[in-house]
This record gives sequence, C-alpha cells and structure tokens, in this order.
Amino acid sequence: MAKFTHIGFGNIVNTDKIVAIVSPDSAPMKRLIQTAREEGNIIDATQGRKTKAVLIAENGNVILSALLPDTIASRAQIENGGANE
Repeated sequence: MAKFTHIGFGNIVNTDKIVAIVSPDSAPMKRLIQTAREEGNIIDATQGRKTKAVLIAENGNVILSALLPDTIASRAQIENGGANE
C-alpha cells in the first residue's frame, strides 16, 4: 500500500518511491537540478518559494520542495508509523 507524505503547499509524494531527501546548496545538487530541468524530469512543488529540499525519486524524477529536508523526513516517519516498520 502506498504511503504519502506532505511536502508543502498541499503537495504530497509517495514515500515508498523516494530514494533521498537532500539540501540543494551544494554544487553537485545544483547541477543535478539543472540537468533534471533540461531533461524535463523536474517537479517543482515550491510554489515560487526558495527550494530548501530536493527529493530524488526511484524513476529519476527530481522533486523540489520549500520545506527543509529534516521537516520532510520527520513527517515521513510520523505519517508512516515510525522508522522501524
């Protein structure tokens, strides 16, 4: 059964498909975002706000969120019954 987590502004993602949640501040992450944008694999869920977290999905999609990585990770654990299921 799919588990979903709120990533801000009414947007939700399937937690089972997320590989990583990282900060967008490093140069490699900025390159990853730019490459995904050029290839059409970006999902911008920031609603025009500053990107504070980058979620990388199993299928190669890159999802941008205006919430901090820690916030998204803690929501995913709470909404999915904790880290040790």
